Amino acid sequence: MPFPRDARLTWIENTMHPTDFSTVRDLLRYAVTRFNTAKLFFGHGSSDAMDEAAYLILHTLHLPLDKLDPFLDARLLPDEVAALLHVIEQRTEERLPAAYITQEAWLGSYRFFVDQRVLVPRSFIAELIPQQFAPWIDDPFSVTDILELCTGSGCLSIMMADAFPVAQVDAVDISKEALEVAHRNVEDYALSTRIKLIASDLYEAVGDKRYDMIIANPPYVNAESMLQLPQEYKHEPALALAGGTDGMDLVRKILHGAKNRLTPVGMIMIEIGNERENAEAAFPELEMTWLTTSAGDDMVFMVTAEQLHNYLTNLPTPVASA
Repeated sequence: MPFPRDARLTWIENTMHPTDFSTVRDLLRYAVTRFNTAKLFFGHGSSDAMDEAAYLILHTLHLPLDKLDPFLDARLLPDEVAALLHVIEQRTEERLPAAYITQEAWLGSYRFFVDQRVLVPRSFIAELIPQQFAPWIDDPFSVTDILELCTGSGCLSIMMADAFPVAQVDAVDISKEALEVAHRNVEDYALSTRIKLIASDLYEAVGDKRYDMIIANPPYVNAESMLQLPQEYKHEPALALAGGTDGMDLVRKILHGAKNRLTPVGMIMIEIGNERENAEAAFPELEMTWLTTSAGDDMVFMVTAEQLHNYLTNLPTPVASA
């Protein structure tokens, strides 16, 4: 559903013309006003209207993304103004996340191709990868086999392959369309010999291989929250967001399947966003280590192979029906 129009937005559309703008500063001011008036949601890379407007303008003009000031008073050609107005309209009226407009997303210093076949990459696990998960991993060269479930665009697998230089990475997703995007990113980073893309419903097509590490940023949005998502999120694949009533549907399957997929000293790390309360309710006897990220200690948990074995071994056996 398009964003409801008001008299101000209609007036802007009917009166704005490329000749009304001459500099980057003009378009930046206009974009910020449009974004704030439309009450856009910023959760896909930028934190506010100013940052989002600056990013979209610099990207559209093929300028360095970290250098706005030198170009603020640069005069724009008419076709440049028209291109920027089109981008501003896409973001405002269609509520497309900026990453889908530019077809790029950033995690740290890594740039990835994205489109609407995949979620816009955002992950707190990505913050932990450059430190190679210290202190829980003493020697990064001891990690030889990694599995990423629900890989989407392949961004975390690419970062993991960089951080663990001798590791082979299996990157799994149920969506063949998502794997097409992941393939492009893996090729862009020249990692096709170290990252294997697998079309699979979690572990189904993985085989009997055991891994030193399993990571997953699975669908974990609970049913109530899915109904309240901002319009921007509705452009993303629902399959990659919805985690069932409590958000833990896939997390349950991932943990249960990991028992036979981890080496004896292996570990699994799962991102669950704002669902810590539901995660602890779903697995009350599971010993979890909550890892510190920029959003606090509630977003990512780690479980060792030993902890997982103890938890699953001690689960009560369901009573068979008569």
